[in-house]
Amino acid sequence: MISANNVTYRVGKKALFEDVNIKFTEGNCYGLIGANGAGKSTFLKILSGELDTTNGDIAITPGQRLSVLEQDHFKYDAYTVMDTVIMGNQRLYDVMKEKDAIYAKEDFSDEDGIRASELEAEFAEMDGWEAESNAATLLNGLGIETDLHYSLVGDLAGPQKVKVLLARALFGTPDILLLDEPTNHLDLDAIEWLEEFLINFDNTVIVVSHDRYFLNKVCTHTADIDYGKIQLYAGNYDFWYESSQLLIQQMKEANKKKEEKIKELQEFISRFSANASKSKQATSRKRALEKIELDTIKPSSRKYPYIDFRPDREIGNEVLTVEGISKTIDGVKVLDNISFILGHDDKVAFVGTNELAKTTLFRILMGEIEPDEGTYKWGVTTSQAYFPRDYTEEFDHDYTITDWLTGYSPVKDVTYVRGFLGRMLFPGEDGVKKINILSGGEKVRCLLSKMMISGANILILDEPTNHLDMESITALNNGLIKFPGVILFASHDHQFVETTANRIMEFLPNGTMIDKVTTYDEYLASDEMARKRFVYTANKEDDDN
Repeated sequence: MISANNVTYRVGKKALFEDVNIKFTEGNCYGLIGANGAGKSTFLKILSGELDTTNGDIAITPGQRLSVLEQDHFKYDAYTVMDTVIMGNQRLYDVMKEKDAIYAKEDFSDEDGIRASELEAEFAEMDGWEAESNAATLLNGLGIETDLHYSLVGDLAGPQKVKVLLARALFGTPDILLLDEPTNHLDLDAIEWLEEFLINFDNTVIVVSHDRYFLNKVCTHTADIDYGKIQLYAGNYDFWYESSQLLIQQMKEANKKKEEKIKELQEFISRFSANASKSKQATSRKRALEKIELDTIKPSSRKYPYIDFRPDREIGNEVLTVEGISKTIDGVKVLDNISFILGHDDKVAFVGTNELAKTTLFRILMGEIEPDEGTYKWGVTTSQAYFPRDYTEEFDHDYTITDWLTGYSPVKDVTYVRGFLGRMLFPGEDGVKKINILSGGEKVRCLLSKMMISGANILILDEPTNHLDMESITALNNGLIKFPGVILFASHDHQFVETTANRIMEFLPNGTMIDKVTTYDEYLASDEMARKRFVYTANKEDDDN
């Protein structure tokens, strides 16, 4: 068990948390939720001991081991993947290295023999002989192939490093597991594996995530941070949302009844306070009136942007035709003979582990790069708005937000532009912020403003939910659901894909594609085994050739 006892944490004069009391017990998974800036990551750092409290303390059951998902992706670049994972249990790793160092000595003494014997006993007690096997199981489950297990972490790609750090956190069955955004940069297969791992995990888990489906799947409890307090709910994210909304509604209804009673009493007192025969009743009602207190309904700190994509013109029947597109990058065939035709009602989710294939096809369709083979043709009534995966260059300027968005607006009017910015939570003076100092979430909201103001009838979005808080993801999700045009998008957010897409295109590791008109859940249920057999067969044919 881990608990916070009267915890206060101040940044300058501002109290981020004040007098927080909460217990996280064994066998439960707690989803820690709250608006951006509410202090979710800070609270995890307080629990882990990385940050000291201003007042109060954190208590952990004696003898229990706490494990944290590291956020520094370069910290273990000089270590092998296997060593990095085993370091998740630092004591086991230290014993293993000390034991190996003793056995490597040329002048092995009696004292060394005694020490080695002690270490061997401790090593066996910690299940050390199974350490590499257990680490390999975690890595394979997350999609890190066996031939990479003894490579240096520094030689891996960014998403692979994230998986290694996650395996490190999970290794050795920690008693308390703290996970800050564990699904970021994970493919859908790895997320599904992690869900099953956490569902079957018997100890304490505290997780911060913007993935609503993930929280619903794994969490037994929800800890909601709002205005420096933490309210604990039994149940997952959806249960929290329904419960919190019901509580507010009940308080509003109770206040309404109290207000009606107050009005009734005030009218009686006003009418009969001067009437001698009614004076006792009026006095009694004054006392009753003084006892009525309205419930304080504090508005949430959560803010939802208003996302509404309105196309300037209706899209025609001819939308997009792609014929035989292939593309090789750095000697690897990323796209292999891709062909499809889009209809005017299509909302297409690009899924699968081949991330480069999705981004490459988006960039080809937007004219940023040329295919090696094949063609594509947009319909004459179409106009496209694009959200790229890498938007670094877009914000590498000294413009204010207002000037930046005005440059993309068909109406060069500051009031008109600021209207869009206000809906995206950039009110008033925020419009003069420089775009090169914006946070990740602010940059994403700027790009979505750019897409809205364009009036395009085709939206292309490559991982738009990265860096967004739960409220912004929900707003974007709802905006895409009601959008009347065509959408092509890639996302690792299960609920986002399921509720938005009516057509699934999965890009396989060999550059080919499976195309199905269906929802995402139906696709997973009906074709999961077929997909895996297809990948195996394709890889086997490649090996044979």
